[in-house]
Amino acid sequence: MKAIVSLNSGSSSIKFSLFAIPTSGEPKLSAGGKIEKIGIAPQLRAIDIDGTVLIEKEWRDGATLTHADLLQYLFTWARDHPLQDREIIAIGHRVVHGGTQFARPRIVNEALLKELEKLCPLAPLHQPHNLAAIKAIAKLAPNLPQIACFDTEFHHDKPEIASRLALPRAMHDQGIRRYGFHGLSYEYIARRLQQIDPDVASGKVIAAHLGNGASLCAMQDGKSIDTTMGFTALDGLMMGTRCGSLDPGVVIHFIKEMGMDIASIEDLLYRQSGLLGVSGISSDMRVLSDKSSQEACEAIDLFCWRAAREAGALISSLGGIDGFVFTAGIGENASNIRAMIGERLRWVGIEIDAQANAANQTIISTTSSPVTVMIIPTDEEHMIALHTVNLLRETRQ
Repeated sequence: MKAIVSLNSGSSSIKFSLFAIPTSGEPKLSAGGKIEKIGIAPQLRAIDIDGTVLIEKEWRDGATLTHADLLQYLFTWARDHPLQDREIIAIGHRVVHGGTQFARPRIVNEALLKELEKLCPLAPLHQPHNLAAIKAIAKLAPNLPQIACFDTEFHHDKPEIASRLALPRAMHDQGIRRYGFHGLSYEYIARRLQQIDPDVASGKVIAAHLGNGASLCAMQDGKSIDTTMGFTALDGLMMGTRCGSLDPGVVIHFIKEMGMDIASIEDLLYRQSGLLGVSGISSDMRVLSDKSSQEACEAIDLFCWRAAREAGALISSLGGIDGFVFTAGIGENASNIRAMIGERLRWVGIEIDAQANAANQTIISTTSSPVTVMIIPTDEEHMIALHTVNLLRETRQ
């Protein structure tokens, strides 16, 4: 059977999933895995759909191995060990920034790559790695179609007012505007919510993608109305190592009074701030939740305060709220964080059921809560696969 691979290449990890393509309908997951700790001591693990481990490998002295090196190893292994007799006919990629031009998935060619490279400064933690994966595979299999699926796509049609910054109009026309990210995740949540509770899905919903990267999205009838990330993926919520929204005067102060250069400021805001910067301990919420120090508690409190504060703003954008969905690593697994954010949003009617929350049930609000609160695991790889299959089918009609 023919198959496609969904590839999500990040700054220190590469997630991949193999999907079988039926003659009709949606792609079916066959296997998946992850290469993590890239730049430190890379680890590869892949399992098939029934949980059987297909490969486990660690490069303890592999700190210098690049994404391209590791992809070459993975590609060679997959070629020599056919996965359930699947013939890979295309690879779909998560590409974080599509700018103003690219609102739909595109088949990758040299011209597209050049345009996407221009957007690297707007997503320096992600875009270069997304494109590096595409280039590496192009060298390994030049005739294999590759499809770029954009994280900005879901927000592309949000109201015009939600895309504007209060800057001169000419700058907006040049592309300096609020884009929004985590779109593949939010698109998946909108689809799943429609399956789980169509009434809530058709209403006013805030989805909270809380992970090392974090954002909120206000959705109405499954469409993006507003979101916390803007021109770059640095905006909005406090994150693992990113500061989120920041008074621009702070950056001016860094330059004029502290003599910092652009590279130092970029490193500070993207890699040294957020949970890591405030706690001085870790960017990992699991590590901080196990600590009792004042610094760790303060970082957690600030994370939840910022999330609830931004949620309040999005409720204004929606004109009310019917549902709230937690997703991504922290959102799906950290019951303490969900409880703290929920408590700060009691004023809008959110009531969290402590037992349901502790058990990670799908619905964690009380039966009397006027706002339905859910946990829905996200699946960006599924959306990449779906977009890839649909585009392949369109081009062959």
